[in-house]
Parts: sequence; C-alpha cells; structure tokens
Amino acid sequence: MQRSKAHKDAAAKVDRDKLYSPVEAAKLAKETSTTKFDATVEVALRLGVDPRKADQIVRGTVNLPHGTGKTARVLVFATGDRAEAAREAGADIVGADELIDEIAKGNRLNEFDAVVATPDLMGKVGRLGRVLGPRGLMPNPKTGTVTPDVAKAVTEIKGGKIEFRTDRQANLHFIIGKTSFDERQLIENYAAALDEVLRLKPSAAKGRYLKKVTFSTTMGPGVPVDPNLTRGLTAELEA
Repeated sequence: MQRSKAHKDAAAKVDRDKLYSPVEAAKLAKETSTTKFDATVEVALRLGVDPRKADQIVRGTVNLPHGTGKTARVLVFATGDRAEAAREAGADIVGADELIDEIAKGNRLNEFDAVVATPDLMGKVGRLGRVLGPRGLMPNPKTGTVTPDVAKAVTEIKGGKIEFRTDRQANLHFIIGKTSFDERQLIENYAAALDEVLRLKPSAAKGRYLKKVTFSTTMGPGVPVDPNLTRGLTAELEA
C-alpha cells in the first residue's frame, strides 16, 4: 500500500522494536495522528485463543468511563410499548417487519452503528444473520442487545457501551476514544476494556493469553504496547 509522506513521517516517530507503556502509547498515538479531523483511537489485541473453537471465542461488552467520543446510532427491532420506549430513549431507527425486510435487502446499512432487538422478534431478526453478522451487528443476549428492556440497552450504547469479539485470526479490536481525549481518559477507557477482556479469558485457552497489543488512530501508524502491563495503568500519569 502506498503511504503518504505524512504517514511515513509519523511512522518514523514509532520505534517498532520497543514496547511502549500504555501512557506512552496513548501520547504517541495522539502525536502521530495524521488526520485533520478528530481521529478515533483504537486498540488491537492478539489473543492466545483458538477462535475456531466455540469455547475459546472471546466476546463481551463494556461501558467506557469516558465514552467513545461518538454517539452511536442505534437501530431497534421492537413493537408496541417497547418500540415507543426505544424512541423515548433516543433510538435512531425503530421498527419491526417492514424494517426487517429493508435490512434483509441491504438497505439503510449505513444509518446505524448498533442493533437491539426484543426477544419476541428474534425469530424474524435471525434471518438477518448474513447481513448483520459480518458487520458485527447481530443482536445477541450475551451482549445485552437482545432484551425486553430496549430503553436501557439504547441508553447504555449511546452512553459509551462498546462490544468486542475475536475475529478468525484471534484478533480483537475496540475503540477507546478520540485524539481530542487526554491521556488519562484514553488510559482509563483502555483499562476498563482490558479488565473485561482479561476477565473473559476462556478456561480452555492454553499458554499466553494476551500476546500483542497495538494502539493506533484513524490512518495513523500502529504503536506497539507492552502486553505485560495490565494493572495500575494510570500510575505513570501521577509521576
């Protein structure tokens, strides 16, 4: 891939042979951001799991203490009073049969970032797996996106709740904020997400669990982070 001069200059500031502390990585990620807009700061983890085995898939949600810096657009599949409750909670798109048909046809897919459904509609929503699944948007009871309390789910998602799941290469990605966040906000978000990932370590996973950590920004270079640093992450900020 052809890289711009700005990207090459930014990448030159990153020592690829060094494992940075999370605080150092957050500062460097902000410093090497090459966009003119408020870029997203993302974390990529390589886990020591076998994602081909169902009991080693790592999947969960976490409420980031400082949010993501972006208000997620939420689509809700619900009817009656629950549909009205979803609208009152701030859901961007609400519907049932007709909406399911639209999504099945591939329409409106760029209008939402998260999907919530009531349990009674999952029999119909289930056929959207081929459309929503590859985008990581399929509602799931384990992540709280299949629930009768759709209002609570919408409020949590809009308040900074994120969802993560290992891909086929055992990588896991999640957002920890924007480059406009200060280092403390980014690190406290990272610590909250990392704690949940560590808590979800599958009992069947053998060997080293957290193999590799990288911080990056939209279109910016990756910054390697020491995977051994998992506790007391804000202590460096107090020094």
